[in-house]
Amino acid sequence: MSDYMFVLESHLDAAQNRVVAEMQRVATEAGMNVWLTGGAMRDTLRGSRILDLDFTVEHDAVKAGKALAHACGGKVVSEDSLKRWVELELAGGVRASVSNARIEKYAKLGARPQVVPATIHEDLMRRDFTINAMALSLNRGSRGLLIDPANGQADLVNRELRTTNAYALFDDPSRIFRLIRFQYVLGFEIAPRTQSQIENALEGEYHKAAQVSALATEIRALSESENASAALEAFDRLGLLKLISPALTGARLNAAGLARFEKLAHTVLPPGAVQATKGGWLAFLAVLTEKLTPRESGDLLRRFELPKKEAEGLRKLASSARKLESALKSARIAKPSHVYDALRDATSDEVLTVLYSSAQRVVQDRIRSYYQKYLPLAQEVTEEQVAATGVKPGTPKFEKAFRNMVTTHLNARPKKPPPPEPEAIAAIPPPMAARGGARKSI
Repeated sequence: MSDYMFVLESHLDAAQNRVVAEMQRVATEAGMNVWLTGGAMRDTLRGSRILDLDFTVEHDAVKAGKALAHACGGKVVSEDSLKRWVELELAGGVRASVSNARIEKYAKLGARPQVVPATIHEDLMRRDFTINAMALSLNRGSRGLLIDPANGQADLVNRELRTTNAYALFDDPSRIFRLIRFQYVLGFEIAPRTQSQIENALEGEYHKAAQVSALATEIRALSESENASAALEAFDRLGLLKLISPALTGARLNAAGLARFEKLAHTVLPPGAVQATKGGWLAFLAVLTEKLTPRESGDLLRRFELPKKEAEGLRKLASSARKLESALKSARIAKPSHVYDALRDATSDEVLTVLYSSAQRVVQDRIRSYYQKYLPLAQEVTEEQVAATGVKPGTPKFEKAFRNMVTTHLNARPKKPPPPEPEAIAAIPPPMAARGGARKSI
């Protein structure tokens, strides 16, 4: 096993490792080569948590993606027939994509590309930034071989953002939005030549040729970051937010509220919880639109093209958050298990909305206690412990027994430490006064 494979596998959880193994099997049986590419490779080499697995194959990515979804108990959530690309949601909460190695030729600024099959090297060099232009071979004869034609590793070390070619922002102007997001999310500097490219692109108004949906996608990705407010302020300074909402500029951009919201999201909730569950997106939108009129807010939200389920959840969010706040400040909550029961089934959006909007100190304290003390305690109770009592797993009786054991564990008084042994007490040195008085000051 190469060092790169060891690093990759040590960064993946069990479900993700299974997906990588299944992708290798699917590609081998189909007689195609496969590589791990894009953000997955970038985050592996950065030592960061891998959220999405991006695979590139030489032939039919759609067919390979559907085969992977079938093997891993998942589904296809989106598909691009032009670029031969599919996005998947797989068992264990794993997100993945499978795409064809390709070249994209653009006749004019922001035009629909002509897509041509390509080698993996050509595919990497047509990508946006060097840190996204690396691939790890998952093929039997070259497994663990890193392909890095644009020297992305060096840019990771130098913490620089650099385009792979001089036409990157012309071919796809939405990369302007992505460049700004990466600058704030990763904390990288923009390389001098790339800085000149973005200045020329903005002066030439390339961004106006980009799809508004691309900016919406970048803002959605920003919602999981600890620097979302700073990035949105940068979008505003560059005049990019006007594309999605003429009202979302200057003082109407709720920068202070967003800064407070993201601090709550990343200090109260467990580390990585927002990114792993995609939770908090609806609460983020509520804060983002806080200073807008109902009409302005409605126009902005339409640009995000929310799925029906999300739109309905956003509409009901304020009401459900008020119910949660009311439950948490109730005088009937007297035990840790009561706090746990009140928050156990609450969504991240509801919790974050209550944290952001509630002025009740007891509510804030109970939410923090839930994540810092009660949830870790509840997770100490295992199904094996319940099964050891003789209750059959998978039955309603087992579920009830499990909850009762969690309740008992939460409400149990912590054990007092045993008193010290007499010999230990005798070994404690006497106070200074007993040894000749206090020391005189100099």
